[in-house]
Amino acid sequence: MTEIYRFTEGRVPVLVSMPHVGTALMPGLAERLSQAALPLGDTDWHLPELYDFLGGLGCGTLAARHSRFVVDLNRPPDDKPLYAGATTGLFPDITFDGTPAYRAGAEPDAAERADRLETYWRPYHDRIEAELTRMVARFGKAILLDAHSIRGTVPRLFEGRLPDFNLGTADGKSCASEIGERSAEILGSAEGYSRVLNGKFKGGHITRHYGDPARGRHAIQLELVQETYMDVTAPFGFRPDLAAGVRPHLQRFVEGLVEWGRK
Repeated sequence: MTEIYRFTEGRVPVLVSMPHVGTALMPGLAERLSQAALPLGDTDWHLPELYDFLGGLGCGTLAARHSRFVVDLNRPPDDKPLYAGATTGLFPDITFDGTPAYRAGAEPDAAERADRLETYWRPYHDRIEAELTRMVARFGKAILLDAHSIRGTVPRLFEGRLPDFNLGTADGKSCASEIGERSAEILGSAEGYSRVLNGKFKGGHITRHYGDPARGRHAIQLELVQETYMDVTAPFGFRPDLAAGVRPHLQRFVEGLVEWGRK
Protein backbone atom coordinates (compact mmCIF):
# COMPACT_ATOMS: atom_id res chain seq x y z
CA MET A 1 0.00 0.00 0.00
CA THR A 2 1.25 3.47 -0.84
CA GLU A 3 2.22 5.45 2.25
CA ILE A 4 -0.44 7.92 3.40
CA TYR A 5 1.86 10.93 3.62
CA ARG A 6 5.45 12.05 3.73
CA PHE A 7 6.46 13.94 6.85
CA THR A 8 9.63 15.69 7.94
CA GLU A 9 9.88 17.17 11.42
CA GLY A 10 11.10 20.76 11.44
CA ARG A 11 13.61 22.68 13.53
CA VAL A 12 11.52 25.84 13.64
CA PRO A 13 7.86 26.42 14.64
CA VAL A 14 6.56 26.26 11.05
CA LEU A 15 4.81 23.29 9.45
CA VAL A 16 3.96 23.37 5.74
CA SER A 17 1.02 21.15 4.79
CA MET A 18 0.41 20.11 1.17
CA PRO A 19 -2.84 18.13 1.22
CA HIS A 20 -3.56 18.11 -2.51
CA VAL A 21 -0.20 17.14 -4.07
CA GLY A 22 -0.86 13.39 -4.04
CA THR A 23 -1.47 11.39 -7.22
CA ALA A 24 -1.74 7.82 -5.88
CA LEU A 25 -5.09 6.06 -6.25
CA MET A 26 -6.43 3.32 -4.01
CA PRO A 27 -6.62 -0.13 -5.68
CA GLY A 28 -9.34 -0.30 -8.32
CA LEU A 29 -10.13 3.40 -8.31
CA ALA A 30 -8.51 4.24 -11.65
CA GLU A 31 -10.90 1.90 -13.45
CA ARG A 32 -13.87 3.68 -11.86
CA LEU A 33 -12.87 7.27 -12.58
CA SER A 34 -14.08 9.03 -15.71
CA GLN A 35 -11.77 9.94 -18.57
CA ALA A 36 -12.12 13.57 -17.51
CA ALA A 37 -10.88 12.83 -13.99
CA LEU A 38 -8.11 10.34 -14.80
CA PRO A 39 -5.47 12.92 -15.75
CA LEU A 40 -5.88 14.16 -12.15
CA GLY A 41 -5.90 17.71 -13.41
CA ASP A 42 -7.20 19.10 -10.11
CA THR A 43 -3.95 18.13 -8.37
CA ASP A 44 -1.79 20.81 -6.72
CA TRP A 45 1.07 19.83 -8.98
CA HIS A 46 4.80 20.09 -8.17
CA LEU A 47 4.55 22.03 -4.89
CA PRO A 48 7.29 20.03 -3.12
CA GLU A 49 9.64 20.90 -5.98
CA LEU A 50 8.56 24.53 -6.03
CA TYR A 51 9.03 24.84 -2.25
CA ASP A 52 12.38 23.07 -2.33
CA PHE A 53 13.85 25.63 0.07
CA LEU A 54 11.77 24.52 3.08
CA GLY A 55 14.34 22.10 4.46
CA GLY A 56 17.02 24.77 4.40
CA LEU A 57 14.79 27.04 6.47
CA GLY A 58 14.17 24.29 9.00
CA CYS A 59 10.43 24.00 8.30
CA GLY A 60 8.54 20.80 8.86
CA THR A 61 6.68 19.40 5.86
CA LEU A 62 3.64 17.17 5.45
CA ALA A 63 2.66 16.10 1.94
CA ALA A 64 -0.22 13.79 0.99
CA ARG A 65 0.49 10.83 -1.25
CA HIS A 66 -3.04 10.07 -2.47
CA SER A 67 -5.17 12.06 -4.86
CA ARG A 68 -7.97 14.28 -3.65
CA PHE A 69 -10.26 11.92 -5.59
CA VAL A 70 -9.62 9.38 -2.83
CA VAL A 71 -10.59 11.92 -0.16
CA ASP A 72 -10.16 15.67 0.07
CA LEU A 73 -7.98 16.30 3.11
CA ASN A 74 -8.93 19.98 3.19
CA ARG A 75 -12.63 19.30 3.81
CA PRO A 76 -14.27 18.67 7.20
CA PRO A 77 -15.19 15.07 8.05
CA ASP A 78 -18.89 15.93 8.02
CA ASP A 79 -18.50 17.32 4.46
CA LYS A 80 -20.14 20.61 5.42
CA PRO A 81 -19.60 23.15 2.58
CA LEU A 82 -16.88 25.72 3.25
CA TYR A 83 -17.94 28.22 0.61
CA ALA A 84 -21.22 29.39 -0.86
CA GLY A 85 -21.71 28.51 -4.53
CA ALA A 86 -20.02 25.83 -6.61
CA THR A 87 -17.46 23.66 -4.85
CA THR A 88 -16.26 20.06 -4.53
CA GLY A 89 -16.76 17.87 -1.49
CA LEU A 90 -14.97 15.51 0.84
CA PHE A 91 -15.29 12.70 -1.73
CA PRO A 92 -15.26 14.65 -5.02
CA ASP A 93 -17.72 13.28 -7.56
CA ILE A 94 -17.10 16.10 -10.03
CA THR A 95 -14.01 17.88 -11.32
CA PHE A 96 -13.41 21.59 -10.89
CA ASP A 97 -14.92 22.05 -14.33
CA GLY A 98 -18.13 20.27 -13.29
CA THR A 99 -17.53 17.04 -15.23
CA PRO A 100 -18.51 13.78 -13.45
CA ALA A 101 -15.47 12.22 -11.80
CA TYR A 102 -16.82 8.66 -11.87
CA ARG A 103 -18.09 6.34 -14.53
CA ALA A 104 -21.86 5.84 -14.21
CA GLY A 105 -22.67 3.60 -11.27
CA ALA A 106 -19.09 3.50 -9.94
CA GLU A 107 -19.46 6.13 -7.19
CA PRO A 108 -18.44 5.11 -3.64
CA ASP A 109 -21.20 4.02 -1.26
CA ALA A 110 -21.49 5.07 2.39
CA ALA A 111 -19.38 2.19 3.69
CA GLU A 112 -16.54 2.93 1.27
CA ARG A 113 -16.62 6.61 2.14
CA ALA A 114 -16.38 5.82 5.84
CA ASP A 115 -13.41 3.52 5.18
CA ARG A 116 -11.61 6.14 3.10
CA LEU A 117 -12.13 8.69 5.87
CA GLU A 118 -10.49 6.48 8.46
CA THR A 119 -7.76 5.09 6.20
CA TYR A 120 -6.59 8.25 4.41
CA TRP A 121 -8.10 11.37 6.00
CA ARG A 122 -7.68 10.58 9.68
CA PRO A 123 -3.92 9.81 9.70
CA TYR A 124 -3.09 13.06 7.92
CA HIS A 125 -5.02 15.10 10.43
CA ASP A 126 -3.66 13.13 13.37
CA ARG A 127 -0.17 14.07 12.18
CA ILE A 128 -1.04 17.76 11.92
CA GLU A 129 -2.48 17.70 15.44
CA ALA A 130 0.53 15.91 16.87
CA GLU A 131 3.02 18.23 15.19
CA LEU A 132 1.24 21.41 16.25
CA THR A 133 1.12 20.09 19.81
CA ARG A 134 4.85 19.34 19.70
CA MET A 135 5.75 22.77 18.31
CA VAL A 136 3.69 24.67 20.87
CA ALA A 137 5.27 22.63 23.67
CA ARG A 138 8.77 23.31 22.37
CA PHE A 139 8.53 26.83 20.95
CA GLY A 140 5.48 28.28 22.66
CA LYS A 141 3.73 28.71 19.31
CA ALA A 142 3.14 26.94 16.00
CA ILE A 143 2.54 28.28 12.51
CA LEU A 144 0.80 26.11 9.94
CA LEU A 145 1.07 27.07 6.28
CA ASP A 146 -1.42 25.17 4.14
CA ALA A 147 0.06 25.32 0.64
CA HIS A 148 -2.14 24.92 -2.44
CA SER A 149 -2.22 25.76 -6.14
CA ILE A 150 -4.93 26.08 -8.76
CA ARG A 151 -5.40 27.13 -12.36
CA GLY A 152 -5.85 30.85 -12.63
CA THR A 153 -9.13 30.51 -14.50
CA VAL A 154 -11.84 28.01 -13.47
CA PRO A 155 -15.16 29.50 -14.63
CA ARG A 156 -17.31 27.09 -12.62
CA LEU A 157 -15.68 28.16 -9.35
CA PHE A 158 -15.03 31.88 -9.84
CA GLU A 159 -15.31 34.70 -12.33
CA GLY A 160 -12.30 36.00 -14.20
CA ARG A 161 -8.70 35.23 -13.31
CA LEU A 162 -7.49 34.81 -9.77
CA PRO A 163 -4.67 36.94 -8.35
CA ASP A 164 -1.38 35.08 -8.37
CA PHE A 165 -1.11 34.86 -4.56
CA ASN A 166 -4.35 34.14 -2.68
CA LEU A 167 -3.78 34.34 1.07
CA GLY A 168 -6.44 33.13 3.48
CA THR A 169 -6.68 33.61 7.24
CA ALA A 170 -10.42 32.94 7.73
CA ASP A 171 -10.95 36.70 7.72
CA GLY A 172 -8.30 37.14 10.39
CA LYS A 173 -9.56 34.44 12.76
CA SER A 174 -6.97 31.72 12.10
CA CYS A 175 -3.77 33.58 13.00
CA ALA A 176 -2.37 36.70 14.61
CA SER A 177 -3.24 39.73 12.51
CA GLU A 178 0.46 40.51 12.12
CA ILE A 179 1.02 37.26 10.23
CA GLY A 180 -1.65 37.98 7.63
CA GLU A 181 -0.65 41.62 7.26
CA ARG A 182 3.06 40.90 6.96
CA SER A 183 2.48 38.04 4.50
CA ALA A 184 0.28 40.25 2.33
CA GLU A 185 2.94 42.96 2.42
CA ILE A 186 5.73 40.58 1.39
CA LEU A 187 3.80 39.00 -1.48
CA GLY A 188 2.28 42.33 -2.46
CA SER A 189 5.77 43.69 -3.09
CA ALA A 190 6.51 40.95 -5.65
CA GLU A 191 6.88 42.88 -8.90
CA GLY A 192 4.89 41.42 -11.76
CA TYR A 193 2.59 39.37 -9.50
CA SER A 194 -0.75 40.13 -7.89
CA ARG A 195 -2.05 39.14 -4.47
CA VAL A 196 -5.15 39.28 -2.30
CA LEU A 197 -5.81 38.56 1.37
CA ASN A 198 -9.08 36.76 2.18
CA GLY A 199 -10.50 37.06 -1.30
CA LYS A 200 -12.08 34.06 -3.00
CA PHE A 201 -9.98 31.70 -0.87
CA LYS A 202 -10.16 32.41 2.85
CA GLY A 203 -8.70 29.08 3.92
CA GLY A 204 -10.19 25.61 3.88
CA HIS A 205 -10.85 23.18 6.70
CA ILE A 206 -7.19 22.84 7.67
CA THR A 207 -6.71 26.58 8.10
CA ARG A 208 -10.02 27.14 9.85
CA HIS A 209 -9.86 24.09 12.11
CA TYR A 210 -6.25 24.29 13.29
CA GLY A 211 -5.88 28.05 13.42
CA ASP A 212 -6.45 28.91 17.10
CA PRO A 213 -4.31 31.89 18.13
CA ALA A 214 -5.53 31.73 21.73
CA ARG A 215 -3.80 28.34 21.98
CA GLY A 216 -0.64 29.49 20.23
CA ARG A 217 -1.67 27.92 16.91
CA HIS A 218 -1.60 30.15 13.84
CA ALA A 219 -2.71 28.97 10.40
CA ILE A 220 -2.57 30.62 6.98
CA GLN A 221 -3.35 29.29 3.50
CA LEU A 222 -1.69 30.24 0.24
CA GLU A 223 -3.47 29.33 -2.98
CA LEU A 224 -0.96 29.97 -5.76
CA VAL A 225 -1.99 30.33 -9.38
CA GLN A 226 -0.37 27.50 -11.33
CA GLU A 227 0.44 29.61 -14.37
CA THR A 228 3.23 31.13 -12.27
CA TYR A 229 5.27 27.92 -12.29
CA MET A 230 3.86 25.18 -14.56
CA ASP A 231 1.90 24.22 -17.65
CA VAL A 232 -1.80 23.95 -16.84
CA THR A 233 -2.62 21.45 -19.59
CA ALA A 234 -1.69 17.75 -19.58
CA PRO A 235 0.88 16.47 -18.88
CA PHE A 236 1.08 19.40 -16.43
CA GLY A 237 4.81 19.92 -16.69
CA PHE A 238 6.89 21.85 -14.18
CA ARG A 239 8.40 25.02 -15.68
CA PRO A 240 11.78 25.78 -14.10
CA ASP A 241 11.96 29.08 -16.00
CA LEU A 242 8.70 30.29 -14.46
CA ALA A 243 9.46 28.78 -11.05
CA ALA A 244 12.72 30.72 -10.92
CA GLY A 245 10.66 33.91 -10.97
CA VAL A 246 8.11 33.07 -8.30
CA ARG A 247 10.17 30.92 -5.92
CA PRO A 248 12.17 33.79 -4.35
CA HIS A 249 8.92 35.51 -3.35
CA LEU A 250 7.59 32.30 -1.83
CA GLN A 251 10.82 31.90 0.09
CA ARG A 252 10.61 35.45 1.44
CA PHE A 253 7.04 34.74 2.50
CA VAL A 254 8.00 31.59 4.40
CA GLU A 255 11.06 33.31 5.87
CA GLY A 256 8.64 35.88 7.26
CA LEU A 257 6.66 33.12 8.97
CA VAL A 258 9.83 31.64 10.43
CA GLU A 259 10.98 35.04 11.68
CA TRP A 260 7.64 35.66 13.39
CA GLY A 261 7.70 32.20 14.93
CA ARG A 262 11.10 32.87 16.49
CA LYS A 263 9.98 36.06 18.24
